[in-house]
Amino acid sequence: MSGPAAGRRGPLLLGVRHHGPGSARAVRAALDAARPAAVLIEGPPEGDALLALAADPGMRPPVALLAHAADDPGRAAFWPLAAFSPEWVAIRWAQEQEVPVPVRFIDLPAAHTLAARTGTDPDEADSVRLDPLAVLAETAGYDDPERWWEDVVEHRGPGAADPLGAFEALGEAMGALREVYGDGGHPRDRVREAYMRQRMRAARREFGDGYAVVCGAWHVPALGARTTVAADKALLTGLPKVKVETAWVPWTHRRLARAGGYGAGITSPGWYAHLFAARDRPVERWLTKVAGLLREEDRQVSPAHVIEAVRLAGTLAAMRGRPLPGLTETLEAVRAVMCDGSDVPLALIEDRLVVGDVLGEVPDGAPVVPLQRDLTRQQRSLRLKAEAQERELELDLRKDTDAAKSVLLHRLRLLGIDWGAPAASRGSTGTFRETWRLRWEPELSVRVAEAGIWGTTVVAAATAKAEADAAGAAELGEVTALAERCLLAGLSGALPAVLRALADRAALDTDVAHLAKALPALARSLRYGDVRGTDASALATVAGGLAERICVALPPACAAGLDAESAAELRGHVDAVHGAIGLLDEEGLRERWSALLRVLAGRDRVPGLIRGRAARLLLDDGRLPADETARLMGLALSPAAPPPDAAGWIEGFAQDGTLLVHDERLLALIDTWLAGVPERAFTDVLPLLRRTFGAYEPGVRRSLGELVRRGRSPKPAPGGAPAGFAPALDPSRADAVLPVLALLLSGPPA
Repeated sequence: MSGPAAGRRGPLLLGVRHHGPGSARAVRAALDAARPAAVLIEGPPEGDALLALAADPGMRPPVALLAHAADDPGRAAFWPLAAFSPEWVAIRWAQEQEVPVPVRFIDLPAAHTLAARTGTDPDEADSVRLDPLAVLAETAGYDDPERWWEDVVEHRGPGAADPLGAFEALGEAMGALREVYGDGGHPRDRVREAYMRQRMRAARREFGDGYAVVCGAWHVPALGARTTVAADKALLTGLPKVKVETAWVPWTHRRLARAGGYGAGITSPGWYAHLFAARDRPVERWLTKVAGLLREEDRQVSPAHVIEAVRLAGTLAAMRGRPLPGLTETLEAVRAVMCDGSDVPLALIEDRLVVGDVLGEVPDGAPVVPLQRDLTRQQRSLRLKAEAQERELELDLRKDTDAAKSVLLHRLRLLGIDWGAPAASRGSTGTFRETWRLRWEPELSVRVAEAGIWGTTVVAAATAKAEADAAGAAELGEVTALAERCLLAGLSGALPAVLRALADRAALDTDVAHLAKALPALARSLRYGDVRGTDASALATVAGGLAERICVALPPACAAGLDAESAAELRGHVDAVHGAIGLLDEEGLRERWSALLRVLAGRDRVPGLIRGRAARLLLDDGRLPADETARLMGLALSPAAPPPDAAGWIEGFAQDGTLLVHDERLLALIDTWLAGVPERAFTDVLPLLRRTFGAYEPGVRRSLGELVRRGRSPKPAPGGAPAGFAPALDPSRADAVLPVLALLLSGPPA
């Protein structure tokens, strides 16, 4: 060594704050001054083979070193690094020298860490006990550790005369804390530090004392302490161990934040990235960036606003005795000057800039599991870029590229890789439209590694996973939902196994509720499979068999003395089956279902809720004449009918109030019944009636109220048609809606 460190005895111990830009700048200055022969860094030694990739131009932090158990990828841990992380700066410093300096990780191997626990954050345990920075900040009279750190480290000029002085002072402070608090409630640290000392002894044999150690400041006193080799070996004896695989994966600023669950995280990664990148005038540059964001959101922010915000931030810092404005002062200035005192735009600034959605990149040559390699290839082929910020993706399934994107996203969801979540399509209800909300989270890299056990490509892995899920499904509904997902994902290879499981469970299941839950998914698949070019014909036999069994099992199930809650549940199943049968194209099935509804509508033992719903479904399909409907309503609302049962009939029948607005005869029947309900019974049926009529749209309720208030009696229209209806269909008026209907069903031209 030369320069300020020439007279130093022992290795250079650089205690840092993880992800601290001030620490990162100080580390670079210290390494420039000391010129060590090797650099040792707190991190898992399994990552040594991947360190060379840090110099690749395609490696752009934030990134993380991922280690996972080879036989259990879900047991994983991340070591995140940002551009402003001292460890990353030390790695790059070593690689940038004219003669590259050896750089190695010296923390406890991930093989031991993962064998001992199943968490995904190696520093998570360190965050739940003693916070050294909080203790030092409180000792210095600060109530905010972040503000204290900014004042003593981040606002310290980069050109300090002694670049090692800050590390010596911080090391002394941590030594005092460890004398008082011991391991600070982190007993695992003793094992980690024993291993680090062993690696330091190995470095001393190779380089003498001419090496540097970059580690968390908390560990510096323990690494500088005199201990025996035997004592350290005793701590490391008998540690469990697993086989580990490692890789670099992209990380995000949002996942560096402590609020994201990362124990060693910081509160403002976007702000720290700015401080690290801004070599001069950081406050002015930051407020200019804030103004740019607000302008993008159509807020009127001028250069005068920026100038005034800079002045206000400086004034606040001076009043509080701070060397420079910190994040607190700049945000207060932004709220007052640029946001008119509102917290709404300030929340946007905190989300987009203070935290941020920066997503790192890993070079193509980095080792990954084969499944990840195939996924990356498809992402590039489809121009489907992984982004940290949530965005909506609108797909038109009539286009080959969009259909391929949909298939990929559905396959990933089947594998448990929820990169995209389906959302309601805007502006179209056609089956050729799909909307997804995409957001890439770093943890998805673990999900990809886990899914790698099913296959080396996305399609092979999804097929194997679907077959395994079909074999292990406990209920019929799970298998039918899986069949639909296979069709959405284009997994024709998995369908035979799924259909076998579906047929087996359908043959054994006698619960009409289970059968009713299973049918809609199959019907949708049969009706809309051709939109994606998927052959769904193999499901037709199974769907037809389910529908037949439902037609046989439903009448006894409806007459089994159901209570109100069970009747409501069964009414939902009747609606679902009715919609599903409308989608099926099996000969005679709709007629058999209509006959079943006629039976339910006229059977006294069936609960009124289901009888009323059956009558309404028949009426809407044109299979129940208006006079027959009036007869059934008259029977249901006769004085002999129990009022709760009559109210249930109305609830099932009048679910949509528009019918009553246009058919005054049916409205008059309900009005007459309601006026004749005895006072005692009225209090019993009132909650049911309020639930029915309260669900109507305000316009419908107003129209019904006007009709009842005027007391209009139903008068037959010419030709014997019910009141409110024409005697016959008017072809010219009906034809006028056909162009609009065609546009709604087909959508815009491809």
